[in-house]
Amino acid sequence: MNTSKNTIRFSSVLQSLPDTIPFVAPEELERNRGALFDARLGANESAFGISPKATLALQDAIGIAGCSWYGDPLSYNVKQRLCERIGISTTELCVDAGIDSLLGLTVRLFMEPGSVMVTSRGAYPTVNYHVIGVGGIVHAVPYKNNHEDTEALALAANVQNARLVYLANPDNPMGTRVSASAIQALINQLPEQCVLMLDEAYYEFMPEDDVLSVNTAVNNVIRFRTFSKAYGMAGMRIGYAFGNESLIRGYDKIRNHFGVNKLAQIAATASLEDTEMLPKIKNAVHTGRERIYAMAANLDLPYIESFTNFVAVDLGSSDRAFKMLGLLNEHGVFMRKPMQPPQDRYLRVGVGTDSEHAVLQKVLPALLKELV
Repeated sequence: MNTSKNTIRFSSVLQSLPDTIPFVAPEELERNRGALFDARLGANESAFGISPKATLALQDAIGIAGCSWYGDPLSYNVKQRLCERIGISTTELCVDAGIDSLLGLTVRLFMEPGSVMVTSRGAYPTVNYHVIGVGGIVHAVPYKNNHEDTEALALAANVQNARLVYLANPDNPMGTRVSASAIQALINQLPEQCVLMLDEAYYEFMPEDDVLSVNTAVNNVIRFRTFSKAYGMAGMRIGYAFGNESLIRGYDKIRNHFGVNKLAQIAATASLEDTEMLPKIKNAVHTGRERIYAMAANLDLPYIESFTNFVAVDLGSSDRAFKMLGLLNEHGVFMRKPMQPPQDRYLRVGVGTDSEHAVLQKVLPALLKELV
């Protein structure tokens, strides 16, 4: 028997990677501080819960049918309702365990060691995490006036002969949007064999006439949406990708067919049948953003108009923003900020409940004085 140490070897790609994680979870911060947060405003979760119809459906399902049975590998009921709503065929949509899982699958579909993905510097980092994990190369372009720069993305995609381009619209972490016409121009300029990953996690908070029209006839765009934001199901992990059938067919070759749990499928189906919920949530998020705008203005803090469920508020410098995160943590408020300059001077203030906003409004003015 071989008793020597270090005989097991990871892949060369894995051995080359540092020990990193995309995010520090609020639960980890709570364990470190020894207390729960009074206001959880940093993870872009919904502050308003799930659909009442979803709650009832889950209550009815608890037991054998909901927890002891595997989820439907096709997520048939969810898929049917989504396709009816979007106006596409069921062969043009894939349901999986959230956008993060779908991003990872997409990278596996198209990337090989040495392949290039183009993204924005400081954009949602999980996609980079997946690309690096398969030995791919991340090429990042700067933001332009706190917006993702579609012209720079298109140019870089051609120069780098990229296999993938990642664009979030609305953007995380800045909350800004780019026009449908700008996205269409980007699509038209992509090089051959390059696919646009269009992350629309927050699209429900956009004005409807700003959303890119659905066109699954093109074979170089995959769009991602989720039940985590407007539908309040972040903890249940369910999202979907749609596009040309030739692209979507690839997911079935590599996805975990039992990756979406039964309760998530039940809750998502019921949420789509609840016609009253979404307008209420959109209104609540709009009201919450206006409340954050007003608070920032009263404190003489510049902010950026948002099309998500959070607002980027300018603290003036990265050092001030980083220090403020620590002070908020100490005072029971969980928040995050962009990590790449020049956006790293902003705080990303989530829309919370009335009580969570009251906590922030109480502590923030005093904490700002500590930064002087």
